[in-house]
Amino acid sequence: MEIPILHQEVQNYIDANLNSDLHSLLLKKSPFSDVSMQEIVQQIKGKQVAQKKFPFLLKEGIVFPPQLSLEQSSSDKTAVYKSKILKGKKFIDLTSGFGIDAYYLSQNFDEITLVEQNPELLKIVEHNWKILGKRAKFINQKLEGFLDQNSETFDVIYLDPARRDNNKNKVFLLEDLSPNILEIQEKLLSISKEVVIKLSPLIDLKYLVSVLKNISRIDIISVKNDVKEVVVFLTNENSGKIKCHCTNLESDESDLVFEYGSEENAHSEFSEPEKFIYIPNNTILKAGIFNLISEKFNLKKLHPNTHIYTSENKVNDFPGRTIEMEVVDGKQIKKKDQFNIISKNYPLKPDDIKKKYGLKDGGNNYLIFTQSKKGKIILKSV
Repeated sequence: MEIPILHQEVQNYIDANLNSDLHSLLLKKSPFSDVSMQEIVQQIKGKQVAQKKFPFLLKEGIVFPPQLSLEQSSSDKTAVYKSKILKGKKFIDLTSGFGIDAYYLSQNFDEITLVEQNPELLKIVEHNWKILGKRAKFINQKLEGFLDQNSETFDVIYLDPARRDNNKNKVFLLEDLSPNILEIQEKLLSISKEVVIKLSPLIDLKYLVSVLKNISRIDIISVKNDVKEVVVFLTNENSGKIKCHCTNLESDESDLVFEYGSEENAHSEFSEPEKFIYIPNNTILKAGIFNLISEKFNLKKLHPNTHIYTSENKVNDFPGRTIEMEVVDGKQIKKKDQFNIISKNYPLKPDDIKKKYGLKDGGNNYLIFTQSKKGKIILKSV
C-alpha cells in the first residue's frame, strides 16, 4: 500500500523543517495535495521525539503516530534493560501502543503477538515492523475482548496500562488504570507463566504488594537518576519472596538487589559527619530502604529524617553520590562562589539558599544544607 507521507519529496520537506517552529508551520498551506500540514507536523514531532527516546527508528520508511502515542512509549533505554530479563517461546503485548517495548522485549522469543485497540496505530506499527524486518501477529482488538476469546497460552504477557481516565487526568491506582489490573490478574496468570506490568514511577510499593497476587520481582528503573518506571513481575511459580532491583541506567552505579520487607528489620546507627558523605540515588529513595542501605554498606546516618550517610573510610559501589566533605560555618561561604547546592531536611530550598548567600549554581563543588542529630549543618566538598 502506498503511503503519501513517505514520498521522497514529502520526506525531504520534513527533514528540511525539523527545526522549524511547528505552530507557524501549522498555519501554512501544505505544498502537497495528498498530504496535510497536520500530517507533516506529526512526522516532524515523531522524528524529534525519536532522536531522544528511540533513535533506532530514524531510518527511511518509518511512520510516526500522533504525539500522545509517542509520549506514552518507553524509551529504548528502559526497553533494552527489560529485554535482558525476559526470554521464552511465546510473547504477547496486550497493550501494544507504538510497540517500542514489544520490539525490544520480544527479542528472545520465537512467536510474538501484539494486541492494540486503535486500528490506525496498529497499522503504523505493522508497517514499521516490516521496515525493521521483524515479524509478529497483529491483532486489532480490545484487551478484554481478546482475553474472552483467547485459547492460547504464553511464556510472557506484557502490559503497559493507560494511566489516564476518561477526562485525561493522570491516575495511579491499579483499579483506575485501563485495563483494571486487579480484575484481570487471575485470568492473566491462568494463560501465562509470567506477567510483566509497567507502572507509573509514582506507584506506592506497599500498595502494590497489598493488591497484586504472586509478585516475584519489582524493578525500579531510572535513567540518569530520574525514575522512569516501576515494573512488577507476576508468576505462578512464586516462592513467596519478592526480589527488588534498583537500577540507575546511564550511570556508573551498580544495581542494588534486596528482598522486599527486609527494611522492616534493618537498623541505622547515627553519627555527626565524617570524611565521606553519601547521597542515595532516586531508585533507593523510591524503594524506601533507608536503614537497609545503612546496614548493607556499614554507613551511619546523620539524622532519622535525613537520608544522607557518612563514613570515615570510603565505601565503594554505593548506589548514589559519594563526596568527600567537611562541616563549615555559613560565614565561611563567600558570595558569588559557585556550588551545586543540595538541601535535605533543611528549612530553606536551594533557590532560597542561593539568594541568602549570594551564590551561583553549578560547577564541580558541592554545598549540602541538612541536619544531623545535633541540629542544622552545612557541608562543603573538599
